[in-house]
Amino acid sequence: MPVIKLTVNGVPCAVPVEEGRVTLLELLRDGLGLTGTKQGCGVGQCGACTVVMNGEAVTSCTFPARKAEGAEILTIEGLVNGPLFGSGLHPLQQAFADSGAVQCGFCTPGLIMRAYALLTRKPKATKTEIIAELDKHICRCTGYEPILEAVLAAQKQMRSP
Repeated sequence: MPVIKLTVNGVPCAVPVEEGRVTLLELLRDGLGLTGTKQGCGVGQCGACTVVMNGEAVTSCTFPARKAEGAEILTIEGLVNGPLFGSGLHPLQQAFADSGAVQCGFCTPGLIMRAYALLTRKPKATKTEIIAELDKHICRCTGYEPILEAVLAAQKQMRSP
């Protein structure tokens, strides 16, 4: 059985995977037990499976696990109580809770990870740029205003000294 070596949430991992097509999502959920990343549409359109790979947001349901060899992956679990950020909620997670941007919560991890990738790469992203990033996700419950408000609030907090 092939083994894929990568770093997930700051921890080096060697994950055995079945032969054939295994996605990054399957590696994370089934191989590592990180179930915060969700399987939504399965074709990379809804964004529920979004994780950060080498600083960029990727839809893990369509990304071949073998292409993640040597990569640094950050999942929603890595933002809270992980080795990268210490204990407590990340400002994005707290802002989503405070803004009422979570209802069923299914799409929330993907939204947070995409926003994290954007704000890490571009701390001064404009409202228009944030909206364009969030447009890559489908949320059936919350509506997008509270989500946008949460990202804007977290952006301010992340930029504060």
